[in-house]
Amino acid sequence: MKKRDVVGQYKLPQAVRFCRLCTVSNQRPRITFDESGVCSACSFAHFKRHSIDWAERERELVELCNRHRKGNGEYDVIVPCSGGKDGGFVAHQLKYKYGMNPLTVTWAPLKATEIGRRNLDAFVRAGFDNILGTPNGKVTRKLTRLATQHLGDPFQPFIYGQTNFPLHMAVKHGVQLIMYGENGEVEYGGDMKNAFKPTRDIQDHDKHYFSGLPPEFWIEHGVSEADLKPFMAPSFASIVENRTEIHFLGYYKFWDPQENFYYCRENTGFEPNTERSEGTYSKYASLDACIDGFHYYLGYIKFGIGRATSDAAHEIRDGKITRDEGIALVRRYDGEFPQKYYQDFLEYCGIDHEEFQAVVDSWRSDHLWRKGADGWALRHAVWHDEHLPKD
Repeated sequence: MKKRDVVGQYKLPQAVRFCRLCTVSNQRPRITFDESGVCSACSFAHFKRHSIDWAERERELVELCNRHRKGNGEYDVIVPCSGGKDGGFVAHQLKYKYGMNPLTVTWAPLKATEIGRRNLDAFVRAGFDNILGTPNGKVTRKLTRLATQHLGDPFQPFIYGQTNFPLHMAVKHGVQLIMYGENGEVEYGGDMKNAFKPTRDIQDHDKHYFSGLPPEFWIEHGVSEADLKPFMAPSFASIVENRTEIHFLGYYKFWDPQENFYYCRENTGFEPNTERSEGTYSKYASLDACIDGFHYYLGYIKFGIGRATSDAAHEIRDGKITRDEGIALVRRYDGEFPQKYYQDFLEYCGIDHEEFQAVVDSWRSDHLWRKGADGWALRHAVWHDEHLPKD
């Protein structure tokens, strides 16, 4: 399989640096570092903890809700929610604290886990209307295979639906407000253009969420426009006519994933897994789909940044763990192969082990990886001496 130009495609720097405060490197797409070696996510975390007037932000949230609240039994906000801790927190807060009438919308996982189904069912029973969008299974499997082969990311078809389905439901039901939880670009490190405003530009979807390739790209690979329709956004004219606004609750309220977990365990029936997710130490994040682990694993191959790195970095910023503790967790768990659902994944995609390994190796960049007698190893890791802070 043809070797991919990861550096060129994602505009990665050749020289690898690690943030001096967390565990993430400058290989995360769109992240930036300041002159003191601090990543944009850590800089923003310091800003939101020390410089934001959260009482004033809540007043802004109340004003937003007052502006959109219909008070006649109709839905007045769309909340994308899988039944997990983050969407559950958003929906419960908006309904039971701020008096909104949310319609929660869920794009069906590519291949759902049992605990994911249980959490979604529990969430609905906790007092929410929910619409589940389930696309053509045959088309979804084909798109997943193509995305694995061409993008090195089997998760891409789900991201299309997860991003565009709420827009369809907003237009269909005449709801102007869509409320997400966190702005991942800001919280995890990325494009900071929306860091200091509550909204997201719809035009950013292709760049931030679709690897630069919107659903229409797959027409060139034998997928009909009719089959792609559920994955595509509604017309831009209909979005504008509906006066659709996309907001982040994390702009208005201090965003803390671990606290969201505690909140939803008490209020929406959310339950963590009985075992940690492969590739990290967490038991309560991204539990919905069997495919998740391969999205994170291929991200580790492309960027040297796995699931444990992202989890640890966020918890360091939130003051839950120290950097040394985070480094230890990354060293132990990052890059762990998601073996539990591997056969299910291969069968779902219609590929075999050899083809998947060829895909994996095609995305290994020489500036990140070297192959020795013991196999592949990262050239740079956050625990290597040259990347540890000097006293």
